[in-house]
Amino acid sequence: MKNKLRMLRLKNNFTQENVAFELGISQKAYSKIENGQVRLTQDRITILSKIFNVPTSEFCQLCDKSLNNNKLNLLLKYLKAKNISIPDNIK
Repeated sequence: MKNKLRMLRLKNNFTQENVAFELGISQKAYSKIENGQVRLTQDRITILSKIFNVPTSEFCQLCDKSLNNNKLNLLLKYLKAKNISIPDNIK
């Protein structure tokens, strides 16, 4: 996740200060998010998706294509067994 955030930020020519301002946090707090020391909240994921103009799934580890297929299959099996809806982008 941390590399993804940094890449999106640099691709959009934003500084950490720019993104932190949009999130309503300090640059230091944003730096901790970008470096993987702090997890993103759903609210911040929503804001980041708007800032970087990407879907919220960009920040979802379950949607990461590098996720081990075994783990993904186990997750899908569990969700189906519990009759929990499965997002289209991870089916």
